[in-house]
Amino acid sequence: MTLISAEEVAKHNTYQDCWVIIYDKVYNLSKFLPEHPGGVGVILEQAGKDSTIVFGRIHPQGIIQQYLPPDACLGLVDPATIIETSKPEIEQRREAIKNKPHLTEILNLYDFEAVASQILTKETYAFYSCAADDEISYRENHNAFHRIWLRPRVMRDVTHIDISTKILGYHSSFPLFISPTALGKLAHPLGEVVLTRAAHSHGIIQMVPNFASCSFDELTSARKEGQIQFFQLYINKNRDVTKKVVQAAQEKGCKAIFVTVDVPGLGNREKDARMKYVGALPDNQKGNDLELNRGASRLFSSLMDPSLNWNDIKWLRSITSLPIVIKGIQTSEDAILAAEYGCDGIMLSNHGGRQLDFAPSAIEILPEVIKSLKRLGLLDKVEVYIDGGIRRGTDIFKALALGAKAVGIGRPLLYAMSSYGQAGVERALQILKDEFETAMRLSGANTIADICPNMVDIRSLSNHTFTPKDYLFSNVYDRLSPRRSKL
Repeated sequence: MTLISAEEVAKHNTYQDCWVIIYDKVYNLSKFLPEHPGGVGVILEQAGKDSTIVFGRIHPQGIIQQYLPPDACLGLVDPATIIETSKPEIEQRREAIKNKPHLTEILNLYDFEAVASQILTKETYAFYSCAADDEISYRENHNAFHRIWLRPRVMRDVTHIDISTKILGYHSSFPLFISPTALGKLAHPLGEVVLTRAAHSHGIIQMVPNFASCSFDELTSARKEGQIQFFQLYINKNRDVTKKVVQAAQEKGCKAIFVTVDVPGLGNREKDARMKYVGALPDNQKGNDLELNRGASRLFSSLMDPSLNWNDIKWLRSITSLPIVIKGIQTSEDAILAAEYGCDGIMLSNHGGRQLDFAPSAIEILPEVIKSLKRLGLLDKVEVYIDGGIRRGTDIFKALALGAKAVGIGRPLLYAMSSYGQAGVERALQILKDEFETAMRLSGANTIADICPNMVDIRSLSNHTFTPKDYLFSNVYDRLSPRRSKL
């Protein structure tokens, strides 16, 4: 087979003349570009380059023969001309992609993270997995669920299980929505569009991130007929900018605004801070003066507003008719204030443990919040959601039993997306659906309305001295380590 130098491949980097390297073979994709199901842009970003890693994260290797004629393969890339592949990390990632388990072998959300930790770059995995300080809150988000035990009811006819619900009046196939996560293109070349498509496939709601890698138009255009999207909002220091963003979200059909309020400044995320951000800027941040030399999180630190206060909720009410949900409540006192200020929903969250270490887990404060709202007659005025640490269908069941209307999930879907693309996200959601339905059936609940507080035992919830050992979580957890001296 003909040997072709990497320098020669690099010359063919246009729409009319597009070559790429995949698994050491050189392909001419010029004729295939208009037919690519993922769009032209994804391939053009790789034109003239070795796209093995990007290709392998999304496609099985044999798919090339299915879609490309034999003459599309021009030859082998001359290994002597490839500098990049001599790097150990690149080689390791390529091997990980080549040898990753078949999607049918993935049985739980931890499996996705294990694969993603080998496939993602060190910088990306540090950004996705990092949390604040010693990462106690991050681990506690997960551990707290293990201090809640179930009280299954038996001898009930559970032949037919209905896991559907409504969130802010909109149908969802089960009580879970996709939480906003930034910089999706670090995991997949299509970015958050993958999550939009997977959300439609499963009939659930996606919350569009304020700091998505994709443009807002890309994400709303990817939405199918009848599909519901909410919008996550960071209130900008320049309120005119925020006004334009909110009104654009409403005009583009988003059905609610989730205001993130737990980031008046950036948490101390040491894993990420050790890395330099090397990716492209998010579409909506190009042109801003952003700090790039201390990890991906620092991209947005200069845009956070420490002056944010409850009066801004009144101001938001004056510029939009959409429902407003406060995301980032961490005490019952603030939950009460949110209800009194007329918010339509409250999302209990400590930002995935990425902001203030030792902030409480959402599931732990949920009973207190529900009790306080009910005591003051405010519970009927707001819906309560939680996120953070959810990895099993039983976690969703426990949250609903304690009063949550629905739960959000973010990081695990990024890991699924980076490992297997849209099919991975869809499988992750199906795993959670199946686990949740099983939890309902074995607990004696036919519908969401049947899930009630007496189905859980929370006597140990606030006891932080003991949590059952979770081997799956421990096996994928990337420990925070100090920098070692070179002396």
